[in-house]
Amino acid sequence: MIIRETDNLWKLITKQSINMNTTASLDQMQQLKLLGMHHAYHSQLELPMNQQLEGHELIAHLLGAEQLHRVNEKTTYYLKLAKLRLPATLEQIECSPARNLTKQQLATLAEGRYLDQGENLLITGATGCGKSFLACALGHQACIQGYKTSYLNMNRLIEKVTLSRLDGSYIKLLNHLERQSLIILDDFGLQPMNQELRLSLLQLLEDRYGKKSIIITSQLPVAKWHEYINDPTLADAILDRLTANAHRIELKGESLRRKKQPKQ
Repeated sequence: MIIRETDNLWKLITKQSINMNTTASLDQMQQLKLLGMHHAYHSQLELPMNQQLEGHELIAHLLGAEQLHRVNEKTTYYLKLAKLRLPATLEQIECSPARNLTKQQLATLAEGRYLDQGENLLITGATGCGKSFLACALGHQACIQGYKTSYLNMNRLIEKVTLSRLDGSYIKLLNHLERQSLIILDDFGLQPMNQELRLSLLQLLEDRYGKKSIIITSQLPVAKWHEYINDPTLADAILDRLTANAHRIELKGESLRRKKQPKQ
């Protein structure tokens, strides 16, 4: 009888000691901001004892959970900074001969090698055909892969360039854009270009040439961009840097916006 009570007392002491140790470990994980590890360890402790991982398996599980948490946190942060116009993902992109976009093209871009090699992507097509959606989906993928991304439509770029020149922050703006692994310029060709914007675009392309990527969407075919820029010398310089190492996608088909409208 005394032996049984002693065993029970020992088990109680052992359990309390384990609980104190696990609580201390969870507190330390929070203090060290190992939030992925903290959540994974807490989940393990909620399992029955015979289902909990031990030793090396537990350590590997906690490290993997922490790594995944940090990747997800980084992705969330990059997406917030990117300010993508549309919440698009590559899984939502429709590939078909009618759209002039193949699954192989999309898969190649999804791998991100064009980003590693500092290559550009020029997406053209009629209004509503999904140019911006595709660009934002690729921007989303770039953030997942750990590339800093910045989305700007041409109106926004014009505003930023104009204001930065007025308040003396133009160099700061150029430095900020130069640090982005991927810049998306949407709606190229809708607004007239003044000399200030031409020079800024040329500087932007010069800073990034062969090192970092730009995605441009436009209703204008690439063959008309020289005329749109409307300055032969600068147009030559801009298009030389923009198209020399560029992938091109010319989307076709009817407007996706019209397809989504309910039939009357």
